[in-house]
Amino acid sequence: MLRHSENQVLLRKVVRDFVEQEIAPMAHKIDEEDTCPVELFQKTAQLGFNGVFVPAEYGGAGLGYTEMAIVLEEIGRHSAGLAVGLVAHYMGVYAIMTWGSDEQKQKYLPLLCSGSFGGLSITEPGGGSDFAGQKTIGQPVGGEWILNGRKCFITNSHCMGVNVLTARTGEDDKGRPQISAFIIEGDTPGHKPGRKEKKAGLRGSYTGEIILDNVRLPQENLLGKPGDGAKIGLGTLGEMGRGGTAAAALGIVRGCLEESVKYAKERIIYGKPLAKLTNIQFLIAQNRTDYEAARLLTYNAAGMKDAGKPCASELSIAKYFVVETAVKAAKRTMDLMGGYGVISDYPVNRYLRDAVAAIPACGTSHIMQVIIAGGELRK
Repeated sequence: MLRHSENQVLLRKVVRDFVEQEIAPMAHKIDEEDTCPVELFQKTAQLGFNGVFVPAEYGGAGLGYTEMAIVLEEIGRHSAGLAVGLVAHYMGVYAIMTWGSDEQKQKYLPLLCSGSFGGLSITEPGGGSDFAGQKTIGQPVGGEWILNGRKCFITNSHCMGVNVLTARTGEDDKGRPQISAFIIEGDTPGHKPGRKEKKAGLRGSYTGEIILDNVRLPQENLLGKPGDGAKIGLGTLGEMGRGGTAAAALGIVRGCLEESVKYAKERIIYGKPLAKLTNIQFLIAQNRTDYEAARLLTYNAAGMKDAGKPCASELSIAKYFVVETAVKAAKRTMDLMGGYGVISDYPVNRYLRDAVAAIPACGTSHIMQVIIAGGELRK
């Protein structure tokens, strides 16, 4: 049985109170206007959410990945788009915290914990899963690095204060592309947002291009060693992005459960609540069962990460199961609500769009299945 500590239960209450007061009342507006309310992330920073797993010595709350999942589930319950924006921020934070030098941690982590947006820029127009096929170039010139290229589908693209970005910096001794990672401050000359994408779901976070036009970086902005980019990028996606996306999607599943119960109790048909009909009870039972399964997978993976255990497969399992479950739960809840399910005054149609949009985040469901199967076949 999954049990949270007293402090984790208290944290959930703090986050839930904040979300219900600050996010829930404007969730419909955020979705309708497709905007990112940057001011909310200044408030979450004040509550310690932006650096929840960062050690206190770097300005964080010094908690863990289970607490991170709690924060994301509660925010995702009302605005999965905002939650995914926070996931992208966490990926930038995690990359620096895990692979950065002490000087880099001291410089950037307090900034990121106190309200500056972070992000991770890997995907390019030629594809996201073909990591070695990146065409963004980093060249060493006169003791500096000069970067040129374009990234796409980058979350927090238009509000990023600190960007962790990968680029091709040559070839290794076997002739394979050498990918390296860099820390770039958002206002660095030549580093700028390009096209802002119009998304069907996960509105509330910016997604778009990052343009690199002769960006000049000092040597100390190299994250890790030359050639560490694949390890950093894929490690961040696997160990942080997928678990975070699962937690945000878990909020969608819980939203479907709670909205289905609420509607079934309030809707009167043939002189009695809809909840009295057996077929409606079946739908609610499925929503509850799906939420419990998704919750156990998500927090099990987060707990393994907190314990320092290998959990790449478990994180991929959670991400795969929860986002696919969110789609089914949203469709099921729309069926329960009938015509009201497609009216924008009700949040369930947003849940469906958000759930579908979460599938490609940090690796599609097909990629998750490849990773899961690979883990089994290597045993």
